[in-house]
Amino acid sequence: MVNIVVCIKQVPDPEVPASVYRIDEGGKRVLVPGAPPVLSPFDENALEAALQLKDEHEGKITVISMGQGLSKATLRKSLAAGADELILLEDELFWDADSYSTAFTLATAMRKIAEYDLIFTGIQAADTNNGVVGPGIAEILNMPIVTSASKVELENSRLRVERIVSDGYELIEVPLPALVTVSNQVGDLRPTDVRALMAAQKKPITTWNAEQLGIISPLTRRVKLHKLFIPKKEQACEIMPGETPEDAGVNLALKLRQVKII
Repeated sequence: MVNIVVCIKQVPDPEVPASVYRIDEGGKRVLVPGAPPVLSPFDENALEAALQLKDEHEGKITVISMGQGLSKATLRKSLAAGADELILLEDELFWDADSYSTAFTLATAMRKIAEYDLIFTGIQAADTNNGVVGPGIAEILNMPIVTSASKVELENSRLRVERIVSDGYELIEVPLPALVTVSNQVGDLRPTDVRALMAAQKKPITTWNAEQLGIISPLTRRVKLHKLFIPKKEQACEIMPGETPEDAGVNLALKLRQVKII
């Protein structure tokens, strides 16, 4: 039996138009008013990788998420897809955590879970695109890690992973326990029907706060955010004069030479 832990993150819907986004300059955070949260698509890939292993081997999948004010309805989607247990790390101390403090908290929760063979994370989060929480967890727990996995197989208590590289893929074999960051090439999370979603709403959820994890003071941030802003895009269009297309082409060439583009 293989015990798998999948780390998932609640993020603003990436499909929301850019015009909806707002910046809270005082709090230095992104606001997406009116947009419901969703599971990070990369973390859905990680959950699908875990479910594929569960299809082939007897096992248990525990999903874990961290934050404050988490949407239980959104996170229950993981239970509807086939996960066995959902654990929420929810506390005021976890608000606005950076990558290091997130990795530290999740690693602390792994120690509390104790029995696990595999940890899956998405290759990166869909909101920050940092891609360092997974490696951070592996470093803190002192365990092997394989990044950018496109295929994961379990054979004789060893993990075989196809890892994406610039000119193809690498085939890596590691002992358990291990951590794997999963790419979208594993496949999208399998669809869930209404019956599964309704059943997931009735399943219990485990919630751990900072005190239960043994964290009694605010988490130490390793990243200092100085400014958060939406870049301004300025565009200008100049029509090249000319009585004929040929004249306009000559004038365009002269203009491009003047501004040293050619």
